[in-house]
Amino acid sequence: MNEGIVIIPTYNEIENIETIIRAVFLLKTPLDLLIVDDNSPDGTAQKVRELQVEFGDRLNLEVRAGKAGLGTAYVHGFNWAISRKYEYIFEMDADFSHNPNDLEKLLEACKKGADMAIGSRYSNGVNVVNWPLSRVLLSYFASVYVTMITGMKIKDATAGFVCYKRKVLESINLGRIKFVGYAFQIEMKYRTYCNGFNIVEVPIIFTDRTKGESKMSNAIIKEAIFGVISLKIKRMLNRL
Repeated sequence: MNEGIVIIPTYNEIENIETIIRAVFLLKTPLDLLIVDDNSPDGTAQKVRELQVEFGDRLNLEVRAGKAGLGTAYVHGFNWAISRKYEYIFEMDADFSHNPNDLEKLLEACKKGADMAIGSRYSNGVNVVNWPLSRVLLSYFASVYVTMITGMKIKDATAGFVCYKRKVLESINLGRIKFVGYAFQIEMKYRTYCNGFNIVEVPIIFTDRTKGESKMSNAIIKEAIFGVISLKIKRMLNRL
């Protein structure tokens, strides 16, 4: 078992899954992988099982009963990784919007003192490739909105490319997290911030997927808008 594990939630990622797994395992830094699949009808989990023959216990698979949302998939993966005492726990997408090579940059930041290292699209200008302007503006101003409401000095509050030290996840009541999309990413950062941990943003270049379909929806956007206000109110009432 290596000291770090990368958690990748999947739903219908058959076009990307083998390539992303091989890319992670080609890194100089040895990291384990956990795929949390929501019973994808396209055979994503079966492809992972086939690759487990090649990669052994470095490649792990958890299959859930059905599509239950990104946030709950990560919570499932976090609990799995915590129980196995991984020191560094990563979250990233399967679609190569997050460059696997940047995992080592996040790990280095945590080893140098960060408790949470965020792969940030906006900490050094706007570094997004292949998104329409409307999507860039939505994402960028969502982070500005989060900063205004929560007081966090984070330029990419909705980022989904993160490395946590295990102690951060152990300090968060994961059972209380119910958000699934942008709001989940915001809540994880806000709880980390409220617990006094050191958060560092690492500049990355984000490239939109070229294969498969985006999971973005209007419901996820609405959840983020109202979820931030909910988090702030809970903090003010000491109920976070």
